Amino acid sequence: MMKRRCAVLMDTAAQPRMELAVEKLVYGGDGLGRWNGQVVLTPYVLPGETIVAEARERKPGLLRARLVEILAPAAERVEPPCPFFYRCGGCQYQHAAYEAQLQAKRGILAEALRRIGKIEPPEAIGVVSGEPWRYRNRVQLHIEGPHIGYRRARSHRLCAIDHCPISSPAVNRALEAVREMLRDPRWPRFIRSVELFSNESETQLNVLDSARPVARRFFEWCAERIPGAARTALDYSAGGRTFRVSNRSFFQVNRFLVDALVESALQEAEGGRALDLYAGVGLFSLPLAARFRSVTAVEGGAAAVRDLEFNAARAGMAVETVQSETAACLQKLTERPDFVLADPPRAGLGPAVVRELARLQAPRLTLVACDPATLARDLAALTASGYSIDRLILIDLFPQTYHFETVAHLRRSVSSAI
Repeated sequence: MMKRRCAVLMDTAAQPRMELAVEKLVYGGDGLGRWNGQVVLTPYVLPGETIVAEARERKPGLLRARLVEILAPAAERVEPPCPFFYRCGGCQYQHAAYEAQLQAKRGILAEALRRIGKIEPPEAIGVVSGEPWRYRNRVQLHIEGPHIGYRRARSHRLCAIDHCPISSPAVNRALEAVREMLRDPRWPRFIRSVELFSNESETQLNVLDSARPVARRFFEWCAERIPGAARTALDYSAGGRTFRVSNRSFFQVNRFLVDALVESALQEAEGGRALDLYAGVGLFSLPLAARFRSVTAVEGGAAAVRDLEFNAARAGMAVETVQSETAACLQKLTERPDFVLADPPRAGLGPAVVRELARLQAPRLTLVACDPATLARDLAALTASGYSIDRLILIDLFPQTYHFETVAHLRRSVSSAI
């Protein structure tokens, strides 16, 4: 079965073949093995497996390979339920039992802290997980002619799909509707990609890549097939609150673990003054406002700021909102906050923000990170400035993929002055 499955990964060009022992999974989804003193990275493998791979890309000290055959499969290997798995670039881990995925991600996080941050991670890294299928509330899909789907792994070629097992039922219903509409002459052929975002009652359709503006009547037509398609904002319920999320605003994609993420990030936090950095539409700002006497939310995106202000007003929460780049805002602050929560993009905090956080010396700082490498660099700088890691929690917001979120709780002794 594995030989037959893996045959689809091969092409006809003759390439050097290697028999490898897979040592571990690395960030990005590949398995690491060694051949003639070189590191070899191969997708769709598991630790402990013996495989045959073909070299595909050479770099100094590194080979990227393609899986040809599994000689000795791992006990954790399972049959991927998605028929598009070995072609589609959206998932990397469907061939691994879910507990094995969690174990691999915890190891990848620990190794990133040691190798990049030169930090010894806490002995116990907490793990929060949920339903590993049907969890995505937002997807971005590409269109070529009558076909819609994701990009193939490490390619710009389209992998056409008719459903997505990690996406929610409403997203899949909308996907099916779009597939049918693509065969209709009314569909604008200049649309190259769309985004679907759903609260399971309504599904917003956003055009992401278009050669020219899309007429309003197109969205009205979409709304006849997809409830909510013409909406520029959706209401999303999380943590007992309702958040307006506009089509240009970010919101977490795992519909099952949003509440767990907030609980893991805040835990027992309460007090006088809190800062919420990279605040988005207020996912953390609103619950912080129920715990602290004052909350300042800092966000650079105009659409997200408008959503945040609307959400706070609707909830009756007092949140001071600042539209600004994070470093520029922090540079103006002179009063030490009691608590800082930062949820930066994949690039992380960066030196300028770390420098200002070190100056402000908040006694408690929580960092929510979506990339272990940038997290390790940020934590290295923060610990060098006097912070210590209190707890690390891995939140598996992206089952079946190599992505995951990490919540890092830090503490420091407060000095007498800023």
